[in-house]
Amino acid sequence: MYPVPVAGVRELLVTSGSTMAAAEVARQMSEGARNLSLSGHVGFDSMPDQLVNKSVCQGFCFNILCVGETGLGKSTLMDTLFNTRFEGDPAAHNQPGVHIKSNNYELQESNVRLKLSIVNSVGFGDQINKEESYKSIVEFIDAQFEAYLQEELKIKRTLHNYHDSRIHVCLYFIAPTGHSLKSLDLVTMKKLDSKVNIIPIIAKADSISKNELQKFKIKIMSELVSNGVQIYQFPTDDETVAEINGTMNAHLPFAVVGSTEEIKIGNKMMKARQYPWGTVQVENENHCDFVKLREMLIRVNMEDLREQTHARHYELYRRCKLEEMGFKDTDPDNKPFSLQETYEAKRNEFLGELQKKEEEMRQMFVMRVKEKESELKEAEKELHDKFDRLKKLHQDEKKKLEDKKKSLDDEINAFKQRKTAAELLQSQAQQSGSQQTLKRDKERKNFF
Repeated sequence: MYPVPVAGVRELLVTSGSTMAAAEVARQMSEGARNLSLSGHVGFDSMPDQLVNKSVCQGFCFNILCVGETGLGKSTLMDTLFNTRFEGDPAAHNQPGVHIKSNNYELQESNVRLKLSIVNSVGFGDQINKEESYKSIVEFIDAQFEAYLQEELKIKRTLHNYHDSRIHVCLYFIAPTGHSLKSLDLVTMKKLDSKVNIIPIIAKADSISKNELQKFKIKIMSELVSNGVQIYQFPTDDETVAEINGTMNAHLPFAVVGSTEEIKIGNKMMKARQYPWGTVQVENENHCDFVKLREMLIRVNMEDLREQTHARHYELYRRCKLEEMGFKDTDPDNKPFSLQETYEAKRNEFLGELQKKEEEMRQMFVMRVKEKESELKEAEKELHDKFDRLKKLHQDEKKKLEDKKKSLDDEINAFKQRKTAAELLQSQAQQSGSQQTLKRDKERKNFF
């Protein structure tokens, strides 16, 4: 909790209520409504006060997105803008991409409470390849729109106490180079201009001379126009603020200096920056446009920024999302198309697509079954062919073995026959030899 002043929120409420009442009277007069004089006091002139009291009880929310390169003084400017020191952990700048860091605070001025969200793009412009630096910022803004849209689409909504995290304004910090906008700045602002109210500001404006600063402002605005970048223009349709807003539109982009250091100048303590050559007073309009930025951002146009966020940027996002979902307001004949009819048409279309997909899946299933059956049949045929080949091969081998066995048997029989003949010859030879021996022995005996 940080109870610090927020300039002019109550004046904003009164101005808003008066504007609504004046607009209603103008509408009735344009429609030819009769003006009746009342015989006594009725009390409906207290409607603006009732709206103010109800709004004060509920409190307000305001979300600021700070986009800019590292070292341009984004955190310091926020501290200076709301006259406080917002506590938070220091961000590391060694990450490979852009990191979105959001901090929520509760501020109070008099009896008006403000829920403030400060969103910082940590590491923006630190990478060598800056081609996708804007993507995380765009995704964060779309995520807040999507969260609000999902809450709106619920059957039981709680928008009266819903914490609105949609970004109401983007303060785009431009480096005080004095030459021209960088390609990164142009690409990022072009991607963001349809999603958020952009207010370009030249950071650390005390580092550039006054003549160069004026030329730099003109160069920035011409480049924004030539590249089709739509920045937030302070509204001039309300006559109560038309003059000051018209004047301030000519001062865009604001050249600002931020500082939380207070220095005694004369008899007053003022926020300033001390240099060897002099002092830059933050709230001195001759030194910078800080006061102009604070007046335009908080005191005069805070409610318009909130309204533009809801009526323009969020509605554009909502319309695109609903069209992507298939919802539309008119049929092909440009006749009104109710939500129920849209739902029924979408439902029938969905059922038709579902049935079509089911039929396609069925046909695919049948086709795959047939393919599988044909594959199985081919595999079965291959198995039968293989079996037949193996069977034939087995029979051939068996026949060969039988032939070989028969041949071996024939060889064995022939061998046996030869063996028998040899044994017979051997026995005959032995008998013949023994007979000759006996005959010689007999002859020898007879000789003697």
